Amino acid sequence: MSSAPDGRLPILRLGALTAAALVIHGYHLGVEDAEIYIPAARKLLNPKLYPFATEFFLSHGRLSLFSPVLAWTARLTHLSMDWTILGWYVATLFAMLVSSWMLVSACFQSPRARWCAVLVITAVLAMPATNTSLLLMDPYLTARSISTPLTLFALSGFLERKYVRMGVTIMVMAAIHPQMVVYLVFLVGVMWVAEQTKTRQVHEEIPVMASFAPIGLMAGVLPTGFHLAPATGPYREALYSRDYFFLSNWSWYHWLGMLAPLAILAWFWRGNLRGTEPGFRRLSFAMIPFGLLAIAAGLVFSSTHEFDMFARLQPLRAFHLITLVFVLLLGGVIGEYWAKGRSWVLAAISIPLAIGMFFVARETYASSPQIELPAATSSNPWVNALLWVRRNTPADAVFAVDSRYFKDEGTDVHGFRAVAERSALADYFKDGGVVSLFPDLATEWKEMSNATYGLNHFTAADFHRLQEKYPQVSWTVVHGAAPAGMDCPYQERGYAVCRLGQSPIAQATNMANIR
Repeated sequence: MSSAPDGRLPILRLGALTAAALVIHGYHLGVEDAEIYIPAARKLLNPKLYPFATEFFLSHGRLSLFSPVLAWTARLTHLSMDWTILGWYVATLFAMLVSSWMLVSACFQSPRARWCAVLVITAVLAMPATNTSLLLMDPYLTARSISTPLTLFALSGFLERKYVRMGVTIMVMAAIHPQMVVYLVFLVGVMWVAEQTKTRQVHEEIPVMASFAPIGLMAGVLPTGFHLAPATGPYREALYSRDYFFLSNWSWYHWLGMLAPLAILAWFWRGNLRGTEPGFRRLSFAMIPFGLLAIAAGLVFSSTHEFDMFARLQPLRAFHLITLVFVLLLGGVIGEYWAKGRSWVLAAISIPLAIGMFFVARETYASSPQIELPAATSSNPWVNALLWVRRNTPADAVFAVDSRYFKDEGTDVHGFRAVAERSALADYFKDGGVVSLFPDLATEWKEMSNATYGLNHFTAADFHRLQEKYPQVSWTVVHGAAPAGMDCPYQERGYAVCRLGQSPIAQATNMANIR
């Protein structure tokens, strides 16, 4: 494959690879972390939505411009939020491949090395990044969908010594994902220190150090409550349910997945490999202290419960960036050495990887279409029930759903709030992740998730008791048969949507308001 002339981006080919990536990895609305990000954007577009328990998604939303950007886009284009989200997902997928091309162009001389790197990353975009609970690129839209290509774009700017471009990119990224930008800024700092130590080019200090401004910004937006003390009560439960926060919980194969890339990157740095640009060695070397320092911080946070309140800083998330860069550099090296004079090697490597990842995607979302286009109905029974809720219940309705529904077979981790556009009591898993970052929500989260635990087996009397505690609740979704004696206008494919009678507390409140 030949490169574009005059150093121009091969836009058409990267566009074709974007379509291929969409087919390989799929697209899913409102799954996993999108349950946290998407409701904030929906509420900005329609303030009548989500009148209850907004703290479980606005805690994240207020720290980022991600939700306002989605809402602004929907207003500007007059598209529905579902189509807006899909459009942004495709755009970020394309941006990911463009930024990957720019980074490998700063690291490799030959077109075959660059194309092999981009083909490999296209094939494995949804692979896990060590044991960080993150994928390189999610098959759904979150703030990381934007921050990840921005990270590569900024790194390519640093390698090409285009510091203004890098600095602007970092500031934009800080506004979109304040957490992920810290890892990028730290890596840039490591690279700068390494270069200053080696070359003593002091004139580079000012433009590069200017990129550290997001650290000051972070100080004003990070959650509070960092102090030396063991986590207790509901917060301890939420924190330790994220076992990947703590290196003491990592298995030997997690350690192998963390240390092996660092060892190979060390070989890249010392190996004087053919066909590489200076940026290749600079980037390979920087990843080593970057990763080792992240491991050291992780070990400190795991060493005693006194550091529990600091574990949510998640230093090991640095390995999301390390894994991403490692895959790109490894793909380029394979292309340089194996594909010279053998163009079929590119296909021989990328096609089996793509097929394998396609089957992984189908296994992960087995009950859903590979590409979930916005529609009024779905072939997934759970999603179909949520879409019915969206169309047929009041915008201010508050739902009770089994707090463990994310683990139910067939849900394919589609979030209730993100798809149904309705308020709900806190769930155990995704809202528990919010609590791990915002300890002040722990008691409320525990009470709500306990109140709806086992809801799929509730009787009418159980729902009555639930309403006594939470009189705001007016509807429920049950996975299973409709409870006897309840008004359930939707009963299809194993799910029932039921209207709850007005609780005595709510009735008394309404009567008082009338008087």
